[in-house]
Amino acid sequence: MAAEWGPAEQWRAALPQHAVLSRLRERAPAPAARPPLIRDLLFGLDGDLFLWDGERSALHAIGLRRLGGPDSAGLSRYQTLICINPPLFEVYQTLLSPTQHHVALIGTKGLMVLELPKRWGKNSEFEGGKSTVNCSTIPIAERFFTSSTSLTLKHAAWYPCETLEPHIVLLTSDNTIRFYSLKVPQTPIKVVALSDTEEETLTIKKGRAYTASLGETAVAFDFGPLVPVPKNILGQRGSEEVLAYPLYILYENGETFLTYISLLQSTGNLGKLLGPLPMHPAAEDNYGYDACAVLCLPCVPNILVIATESGMLYHCVVLDGEEDDEQSEKSWDPRSDLIPSLYVFECVELELALKLASGDDEEPLESDFSCPIKLHRDPKCPSRYHCTHEAGVHSVGLTWINKLHKFLGSDEEDKDSLQELGAEQKCFVEHILCTKPLPCRQPAPIRGFWIVSDILGPTMICITNTYECITRPLLSTVHPASPPLLCTREDKDVAVSPLRILAESQHSFEKHIRSILQRSSANPLLLKSADKDAAPPPEECLQLLSRATQVFREEYILKQDLAKEEIQQRVKLLWGQKKKQLEDLNYCREERKSLREMAERLADKYEEAKEKQEDIMNRMKKVLRSFHSQLPVLSDSEKDMKKELQTIHDQLQHLSNAIRQVKMKKEYQQKKMEKGTSPRKPSITLSAYQSKCIQAVLKEEGEHIREMVKQINDIRSHVNF
Repeated sequence: MAAEWGPAEQWRAALPQHAVLSRLRERAPAPAARPPLIRDLLFGLDGDLFLWDGERSALHAIGLRRLGGPDSAGLSRYQTLICINPPLFEVYQTLLSPTQHHVALIGTKGLMVLELPKRWGKNSEFEGGKSTVNCSTIPIAERFFTSSTSLTLKHAAWYPCETLEPHIVLLTSDNTIRFYSLKVPQTPIKVVALSDTEEETLTIKKGRAYTASLGETAVAFDFGPLVPVPKNILGQRGSEEVLAYPLYILYENGETFLTYISLLQSTGNLGKLLGPLPMHPAAEDNYGYDACAVLCLPCVPNILVIATESGMLYHCVVLDGEEDDEQSEKSWDPRSDLIPSLYVFECVELELALKLASGDDEEPLESDFSCPIKLHRDPKCPSRYHCTHEAGVHSVGLTWINKLHKFLGSDEEDKDSLQELGAEQKCFVEHILCTKPLPCRQPAPIRGFWIVSDILGPTMICITNTYECITRPLLSTVHPASPPLLCTREDKDVAVSPLRILAESQHSFEKHIRSILQRSSANPLLLKSADKDAAPPPEECLQLLSRATQVFREEYILKQDLAKEEIQQRVKLLWGQKKKQLEDLNYCREERKSLREMAERLADKYEEAKEKQEDIMNRMKKVLRSFHSQLPVLSDSEKDMKKELQTIHDQLQHLSNAIRQVKMKKEYQQKKMEKGTSPRKPSITLSAYQSKCIQAVLKEEGEHIREMVKQINDIRSHVNF
C-alpha cells in the first residue's frame, strides 16, 4: 500500500512515527485540567520542523525531506539545539525572526532569543550534522521582568523589517509596548505608552488594574505592510514621503488603535497613538467585549481579522476616513483630523465545540464553551489564515479579496465591479481538527501548529498536548496556482480552442457544479481521549453519530444528488445541442459542395471575361494611337520627344567633328611612325623614363578614343531605333 503512495503521502504518514515524537510521548506529563495559555511550540524553516522541548530546554530539528524514502534512517535522525543559557520561565511560544537567524522563546514572565547555528555539509545541516549543537541565547528585558514581579508579557512579535538588525516588540500588562534591539537587550529603544493617566496604572487586588477590569487594556497587536504615512497624520507640510509600518493594537473591549512605527525615522507625529478606529456599520456591543487576537493580512488596503473568545471572527477592511465622519472629537490625538476606519465586511462564527442535537427533530444545543483563539498567517497564500484554540483547528479562506481590489481600483461609476463583489461567495471555513467532540470531554489543547507549503503542496502539521502528530493536506480553493515554467509558456499567437475558452469563462458549468458541491460545514478530524479507561456516555456518542450522519447527508449526499441532477440535465441539453450541431454540420457540408461548384463556374466565367477585357484593351490602344496620329497639333509628349531628338542631333554633330579630329590625329601619327621606321638613324635619343611617359600618354589617348567610339556606336544604334 505504501509503495503505491506518492512522496507527499509517504512523508505525511512517516512524520507521526518519528523518534522525537515517540520519545516525547513517552515522557509527556499528565494533561492539565485547562491550561491558561495557547501554546505554539512548532515552526518550520528550509524543509525542517523545529519543536520545543520544555523539559530539556532545547529545540529538536526534524528534516522533512529525508522522510518517506526507502531508507528508514530518516525516522530516527534529528538534531537537538541546546540553549547554553536556558530560560528560567516556561516557554509557551516560539517565533522565528524575519531574517530567519533567530528564534524568540516567549513566556509570560520573560523572553529569550536563541541564535540559530550555521549550516554546512551535504544535507545543509547545523554544524555539519552534529546530533547535539549548543546555541547562544540573548535574554530580553531580564532585569525589567525580574524587578517587576507583577508584570506579565501578554504578546510579543518581531519587527517586520528584514534589512535592519532584528528587533523584538513586547506588550506587557502595564499597557505599554516596548521595542528592544538584540544589541542592547536590556534597554528599550522605543516605548509606546497606551495609557496616559496615572489612575490607569493603579492596581487593585491581585495586581489587576482598573483598566483591565473594564477591558481597556491591550491584548494583542500586529504589524501591517510598509506604507507611506498620510500627511495629515504626519503633521508635516513638506512633500517628502515617509514610509512606516502600521501597528494595529487590539483592546479587550473590541476597540482597535493605530500607530505608525519606523525605527529609521522619528519625525512629526510618527509613533502617536490614533483611535479608537471607528467601525462601520456600528454595533451596540462594539462587536463583542472578549477580543483576544488580531491579524493583519499582507495586502493593500489592509484587512484586519479580529477574533473573540466566543468564536466570532470579524473581517474588517481598513480605509481612509471621510470628512463627514465625526472622528476628530473621538480621536486620541486631537491634531489628527482624519483617521482610518474599519469596515466590517463579514462576520464568521467558528464552531469551537461540536453542536450536538438531543433528538432528530430538535435544534442543536447551544454550547457556552469559549476559549482564546490564536491566528496564524499562511506562509504562501495571503488570502488565507488559520485559527488554533483549545478545541481544535480551523482554516479560513477569503475568496473576495481579488474582487475587492478590482472594485477599489475601478471608477466611481463602475457598478459592475460592485455587483461582482456583492455576488462573490463569502469566505469558506474548513474545520480541520476537533479535540472536544463531546461535552463531557476536556479540551485537548494544541501544542504546535505549522503549515508546510514548500514540499509537495500545502499541508497542516499539528502537535497535540500528548505529542501526537496530525498531518492533513489543505484545500487548494484559495491557494494560488504555481507560476508556469518558461519552457511551458504558451505562445500568444497560437489559437485557443473555443471549448477551452467556454470552460474557463466566468459562468462555466464546472464553476456551477463547484458552487453546488461547496460545503458550509464538514466533519472534522476527531481526536480521541487520552484516558483510555473513561468511556463517554452512550447518549453523547449517539448525538455525535447523529451529527456526523446529518452532516454527511446534508453536505455530501444531498448536494451530490443535486449535482447529479444538474449534470444529467446538462447531458440532455448537450445531446440535443449535439444533434442540432450534426444537422447543421451536414447542411454546411452540402452548402460547401454547392459553393465549390459555383466557385468553379465563376472561375471559368472570370477567365472568359479576362480574355475579352484584354482584347478590348488592345483595340482601345490601337484606336487611341490612330487618333493621336491624325491630330494636327503636337502633344506635349511629342514636343518633348522632338526636343530630345534635336538634342541628340546636336550631340551627333559634335561627336562627328570629334571623330574627324581623331582620324586626322591618327593619320598624323601614322605618318610619323612611317618616318620613324626609315633606316636613317634618329637624331633624338629618348631616355627610359621619357619612353615610359610617352607610352602612358599614348595609352590614355587610346582608351579615350575607344570610349568615344563606343559612345558614337551607342548613339547610332539609338537613332536608328
